[in-house]
Formats: sequence, structure tokens, C-alpha cells
Amino acid sequence: MKYILVTGGVISGIGKGIIASSVGTLLKSCGLHVTAIKIDPYINIDAGTFSPYEHGEVFVLDDGGEVDLDLGNYERFLDIRLTRDNNLTTGKIYQSVINKERRGDYLGKTVQVVPHITDAIQEWVMKQARVSVDDDGVEPQVCVIELGGTVGDIESMPFIEAFRQFQFKVKRENFCNIHVSLVPQPGATGEQKTKPTQNSVRELRGLGLSPDLIMCRCSTPLETAVKEKISMFCHVEPTQVICVHDVSSIYRVPLLLEDQGVVGFFCQRLDLPVEMRARKMLTKWKEMSERSDRLLENVSIALVGKYTKLSDSYASVIKALEHSALAINHKLKVKYIDSADLEATTLQDDPVKYHEAWQKLCSSDGVLVPGGFGVRGTEGKIQAISWARKQKKPFLGVCLGMQLAVCEFARNVLGWQDANSTEFDPESKHPVENCTEMWNMLMRDTDTDLR
Repeated sequence: MKYILVTGGVISGIGKGIIASSVGTLLKSCGLHVTAIKIDPYINIDAGTFSPYEHGEVFVLDDGGEVDLDLGNYERFLDIRLTRDNNLTTGKIYQSVINKERRGDYLGKTVQVVPHITDAIQEWVMKQARVSVDDDGVEPQVCVIELGGTVGDIESMPFIEAFRQFQFKVKRENFCNIHVSLVPQPGATGEQKTKPTQNSVRELRGLGLSPDLIMCRCSTPLETAVKEKISMFCHVEPTQVICVHDVSSIYRVPLLLEDQGVVGFFCQRLDLPVEMRARKMLTKWKEMSERSDRLLENVSIALVGKYTKLSDSYASVIKALEHSALAINHKLKVKYIDSADLEATTLQDDPVKYHEAWQKLCSSDGVLVPGGFGVRGTEGKIQAISWARKQKKPFLGVCLGMQLAVCEFARNVLGWQDANSTEFDPESKHPVENCTEMWNMLMRDTDTDLR
């Protein structure tokens, strides 16, 4: 088993998840079986209780696991099916160790971060890395592990120490570290600054991990002199400094890494079998990326939600829309509309915001109402659904969006003014949760063709 650890420095949210997914994609194109693990150093057991504004989308796996949104990227890029145990958190590790301590598994010894927590992390990774993620049931050959947060965070220390030990346990030829760092380019000078990367790598090396590849996130391609400077101060060859600059689509990132010889480096560094070097070309991937850049026709979709200030709140919905638009050779334009802005109370408090929201909705080609929690903004969603139905605009309701579509139809077509979800009105005589009963009532009380 080969292990590739992806760490990050300087700031969080610089694209470790996309880079980890892209590395896995390249290795899978070689014919290797690849799996992925995401480590989140927060004490929560899982991401299920997070506010979308706190941590973005909660991605739901086939086994019902509520996990970090990066696992959605892994599944989309690698075409695999992960489980809840592929998302490891501090909470899960501590819960596991405490349960063992209560059972007496440690035979009265003092339970400490080192070695008990660090050992538990290593055992979890080694066990989960061997779980099949493909339909053929074959054990993976490579495991890409993304460590969330940034190097130097107090929360990450047990995991950094665990992997410092881990690299010796599995041997050097089976372990590789990619460090993702930011190379800022201040607008005042336009000069690419390497000092944050130098400090980040120094911190990582001080903790016992030396990066094999330094992937530099930057707005424009790295200059040769900047690469050489990072190489000199970070103890790597210039070829081990990889530029990951802003591109037109995230699906160009694997191609960007391939062009800089990342696959060849892994073949040598991880001692991959010789036959793997004759890898399958990323033909379909390249064709998809090029086609995405050539799109001329636009399609605008109004996304009427409650957490629209952070686009990551609806990451999977947006990706599904992008893939659908690409399939029909259209470029997607998402219009984010806060559902509360469509309500009459907003008209009274902030008429400009109200009219801007309705202008966005009325100029869209279709409407999508995603899920959400709580009563805030639900009436605005219902008004958007009503507008789409009356204007005969394509509409899709997901989760709560579909519930509210039934509410809207029941209220405005059947005349059941109190139709609602019991989540918002427990006393409603026409609760929409009872789908079978509601369907029968709709069929009995209206001649409308509901197909």
C-alpha cells in the first residue's frame, strides 16, 4: 500500500481537496486502484451538525454518513464510493480511545496523546485504506490522505505527530508528502512572495515531516526565479516545486499536474511497478476540459436558498448543474438568491434588495430550490416556486424544495391555505410529510395532469 499525505500551509481553503482529488485522478489513469481519506481536526464526530456558513456543504454518502464536502470531490473525480469512516475527525479518534479505556483495553496504563491517540490515528488510516471503493471489490493500491486545516494549528498536532511516526512504520518508499502552500502576489508590487511558503515548510519540517512535493497555489504561473528560490530555501529540487495557478475550470488541475511531471515523480518516488508507467492517457478528461472552455451558449439557473452567501453551502448541487449544462454544451450561470429577499417583509425593510432578488429570478431560465432547515425564508421559496409554475419555467425542488413545491401546489391550486410542513406548523390539517396520503388527495381533488 502506498500512502500520499496532503498537508496545507499559510491559510485554509486554498484547494487541498481539489489537489488531492487531482492526484488520485492521475494515479487512477495509470490503472491503479485509488482510495481517499479526509482528516478534519475538529472535535465534532462528523459534519452533520454544522451550519452551512460554518463549514460549507455537508456531503451525504451512500451509507448515510454526513461528512466533509471534500469527500464529494473525491467521489466525483475518482468515480468511487466512500464510507463514513473515510472521514476521520478528532472527535472520532478520542471517542474510540476513551471507549477502549473504559473497557480496560489499556490495562490500567495512563492514556496519553502519545502513544495512544497517535497509534489510534495510524491504525484507523491503515485499516480504512484497505477497504475496497470499487465495484470489483479489489483492495486499493494507493491511499490519498488529506489533512484539513493548516500546519501549526494546535488541533492538527496529534495528526502531524502520527504521520511523523507513520512514515517510518510503512517505510520511505511507501509514503510521500505533498505540501500545498500559498504564494501571494500583492497588487501593489505584483511580485510573487515566497516567504509564507518558506515559513510553512520550515514549520512542517520542524514537526518531523519533509515535503516531497511543494504545490504552490498562485494567481499566475510561477516565475522560474521564484521556483528556484522556493527550492533553495525549502530543501527540494526545482522540479519538486509544482505550480497550481488559477485555471478556467477545476477539471484542468489534473492536466496541469500531469504537464509538470507529477506522475513520473510518483512512479520513481513510490517505486510503482514499471508497467504502470505506460498509463492510459486522460483523453476523456482533456476533451471535457477543452469542451468546457469552448462553450458559447449560456443557461442561467436561479438557486433560491437560505445560505447563498457561501457558494460551498450548495457545492454538490452546483456541480450537478455544471455537469448537466456541460452535457448539453451550455455554460452555466448560477444566480444566487436569498429566499428571504423575495418576501414582502424585505420589500418593507429594504425595497432595493427585494427588487434585485425578483429581477434575478425573473431573468433566469430555470429555478432550483435546494434543501434547508428552519422556517426562515420558506415563504420566499414558495413564492419562487409559484412564479416558476405560473411562468412554466423548468423547476427542480430538492429535499425541502420538493416539500415546499407540494405546499405551493396545495395552497394555490387546491385552495388548502394551511398546507405546510409540520416542521413549521405542527397543527396543519394538510401536512406535506405524508406523501402517499397527499398524492391520493391531490389525485382525488383535482383534474390536473400531475405527470
